[in-house]
Amino acid sequence: MSSKKTTPTRALDAVHKPSKEFSSKARIPSMAAYKKLYKESIEKPAVFWAREAKELVWQKPWSKVLNWKAPNAKWFEGGKLNVCESCVDRHATGPRKNKAAIIWEGEPGDKRVITYGQLHKDVCRFANVLQKNGVKSKDRVLIYMPMVPEAAVAMLACARIGAVHNVVFGGFASEAIIDRLEDSGASVIVTADGGWRRGKVVPLKPVVDEALTKCGQVKRVIVLNRCNHEVQMQPDRDVWWHDEVANASSKHTAKGFDSEHPLFVLYTSGSTGKPKGILHTSGGYLTGTYSTCKYIFDMRDDDVYWCTADVGWITGHSYIVYGPLANGVTQVMYEGAPNAPDFGRFWKIVEEYGVTIFYTAPTAIRAFIKAGNHFPAAHDLSSLRLLGSVGEPINPEAWNWYHEHIGGGRCPIVDTWWQTETGSILISPLPGATPCKPGTATLPFFGIDAAILDDAGNEVKAGQDGRLVIRKPWPSMIRSIYGDKERYKKTYWSDYPGIYTAGDGARRDKDGNFWIIGRLDDVLNVSGHRLGTAEIESALVSHPAVAEAAVVGRPDEMKGQAVAAFVTLKSTHTESDALLIELRNHVGKVIGAIAKPDDLHFAPALPKTRSGKIMRRLLKELVCTGKISGNITTLEDVKVIEALQSKLAK
Repeated sequence: MSSKKTTPTRALDAVHKPSKEFSSKARIPSMAAYKKLYKESIEKPAVFWAREAKELVWQKPWSKVLNWKAPNAKWFEGGKLNVCESCVDRHATGPRKNKAAIIWEGEPGDKRVITYGQLHKDVCRFANVLQKNGVKSKDRVLIYMPMVPEAAVAMLACARIGAVHNVVFGGFASEAIIDRLEDSGASVIVTADGGWRRGKVVPLKPVVDEALTKCGQVKRVIVLNRCNHEVQMQPDRDVWWHDEVANASSKHTAKGFDSEHPLFVLYTSGSTGKPKGILHTSGGYLTGTYSTCKYIFDMRDDDVYWCTADVGWITGHSYIVYGPLANGVTQVMYEGAPNAPDFGRFWKIVEEYGVTIFYTAPTAIRAFIKAGNHFPAAHDLSSLRLLGSVGEPINPEAWNWYHEHIGGGRCPIVDTWWQTETGSILISPLPGATPCKPGTATLPFFGIDAAILDDAGNEVKAGQDGRLVIRKPWPSMIRSIYGDKERYKKTYWSDYPGIYTAGDGARRDKDGNFWIIGRLDDVLNVSGHRLGTAEIESALVSHPAVAEAAVVGRPDEMKGQAVAAFVTLKSTHTESDALLIELRNHVGKVIGAIAKPDDLHFAPALPKTRSGKIMRRLLKELVCTGKISGNITTLEDVKVIEALQSKLAK
């Protein structure tokens, strides 16, 4: 055992209290202030949320703050608003007109600064383009873009005309586009020739073209020329973004829509093979993202905020497009990889633009740790005043490194827990008030009645594991699974009557802090991205060599969770290293590179119960520990496990 002592500030279980300097200027300056507001938000939610919502722009006031009949919520019933007005118009017509809304940097080094006034014109032009191309209120528009300002412009333009956007992550393959087109019924696609990633062009338009060979409902494809990458343009279907906006007016009247008007559908992996279309509506969602930005990131008018997520994920929706812009903040957008050309790229951007608030994923932080302390040490990071973490629980070692090497030991860290379904952050420290322990998301946000229950619905004691639930509705909550209300009820509201089940396991410590301990269903959290095991299994089985597949997650120092797959081959095929590579690449082609199995094992057979159900928990135990200690009495054939153990031991 090492005799080296750990200083209190470096201890993994140390409590980090906000500095007096930060607290004195913070919106919520103390735990007493937090507890007072939290009490009001739980006991008088209508009063609290009405006050928050009134800070947005409404064309018609609501008649009732909440109409709730579980599991169906109507927030700000009767009210009308245009989401775009709160995010763009009110800043463009006020003192923020010439303020930078987006400071954008492309991976090759090209740069643009877009003011709120210019953003307003760009959004209005593209809203007119969409309408010219036949898009109407409630029509679905699929957006498949790189991390460029036009992605945000397209989303806001959809919101402006009442169209429902469905953003698809630019790393997904054509099959993902087909699934989402078929489920959403989208008839228009907004895409680009490609985007830059690690010095290479990632083609996007060719992926769309491939998808459209199998899905003929799309009438129009609008293509941004980002990379001057040669693409095929189909006459009467495909048009160039620059040609369309060149003749479009920069004036557009924002019509008011009902508070419950659908804003977007975003697909997330489910425990069955079919991705779930998470439906979010307008007034409640915007209120949630606006208020969490304001309080959790303690946003100020002079802040330069940077969320490193992609717009294809919910973090990009809530904490790049809607929440920050509703707060009128200046934000950085960066197109490429954090290690292009090396792991100093992020810190160079922080230094150059004077970033004050930095929000990233634990996966990225672990990659920075591995790359070496010399990368951040080479840059002046003194502009930073607040750090954030998103996507998965951050391990204490990474928290401490982040705090010391990026925050200089002085920046509070807001470790945020939330989901695609929740729309906005539900559990997080408030930086001027909450004492932080590395690894915990700490306490619920205002209005969030979070609890941890056992299988019988009883609240567990401190230190005990259970199911994380939310017992009261909140404004930004999921409204439904698109086109499948029964699946919505079954997935989120069937475990306990009238209570939302998050699907995560958690525990609380003696101080009431929430510790998230991972997924309870068959969904993996890989580098902050949710991947359904059934989705990956389906991709593997679609290969002509594979008879059966089972996918589980194992802990991974860099990714949080890694994908481990077991495949049984058809009798017509034999095991080989070449086939392993082929199967990994096949998953990448069907779903996307992020879903490629990290470990892929050939299995003569898979462990099953006598009823034929694959026992994935045994496979998970096997990849995590190398042995089986759990109950195997229900196994049909014990020799299957013995064979796998022997195979993995080699």
